[in-house]
Amino acid sequence: MFFNVIHYTRYDYSQPVTFAPHALYLRPRESSKQRLHEYSLNVSPEAKRVHTTDAEDNALDYLYFNGQSSTLELTSQCLVETRNSNPFDFILEPYALLFPFAYADSDSFVLRPYLVTPHGTNPSELSTWLEEYMPSPPSDSISFIRTLNAAVCFSLLYVKRDEPGIQTPRETLERGSGSCRDYAVLLIALCRQLGVAARFVSGYVYEPVDPSLINPPVLSMHAWVEVYLPGGGWCGVDPSRGIFCDDNFIAVAHTSRAETVNPIRGNFYSPVPAHAKLSTHLLIENKGP
Repeated sequence: MFFNVIHYTRYDYSQPVTFAPHALYLRPRESSKQRLHEYSLNVSPEAKRVHTTDAEDNALDYLYFNGQSSTLELTSQCLVETRNSNPFDFILEPYALLFPFAYADSDSFVLRPYLVTPHGTNPSELSTWLEEYMPSPPSDSISFIRTLNAAVCFSLLYVKRDEPGIQTPRETLERGSGSCRDYAVLLIALCRQLGVAARFVSGYVYEPVDPSLINPPVLSMHAWVEVYLPGGGWCGVDPSRGIFCDDNFIAVAHTSRAETVNPIRGNFYSPVPAHAKLSTHLLIENKGP
């Protein structure tokens, strides 16, 4: 599938401010399942842009500003081709067909950061959760991951949270609710406790909007999880929907630590207190196969 994505972000400040360097995770990644055909980034006020990659090989842009401004506007536009219409188009290694399985030594070394227990995780609480929501889990690995993902989805109440930050797994379990990023971090904690390498993914998801709606939903970036399955590679699973990710998902960045891939990260300075107001607009157009 081909998608045109336009992501607009604007910050309005109560007075002119000076900007520190900003780090941007807005450029979609490229892989065997996703190809980036076009990408542009417009920034106002003008800034020097340095395009590089981070330690996990995500596309990372740095912006360096001169002078002051009372606004900051960023517009990214991309044409992305996704090639994941069948998320189960792979054959697991024989040793990974049944769950639990152990990674090969060479994989275990590389996957170590994706097996570390996330901050704010209580192993006993996760074990209690697993006993309650997966009392009789399936034995084959794909069904196990699918059941675990669905259990997270149906055990929580989805809420849209505009405030920054991510709940810890403990907070999500205590509240019984969370946003997509909170769901993702909880699923990551569960997977890692069970010995499955898992990482956080930030990106976009396409959902057709009913044109008859007077007040259509406001789109925003999405978060999900990728688990590493020998023979299948990194496979996307979306716990806020309870599904494996298909070609409606557009990945931008992945990480072992969820808080490190915020789409826009940077500070501003002012000699007196200044307040910022954020407004965003996201358009995702399906351009067909």
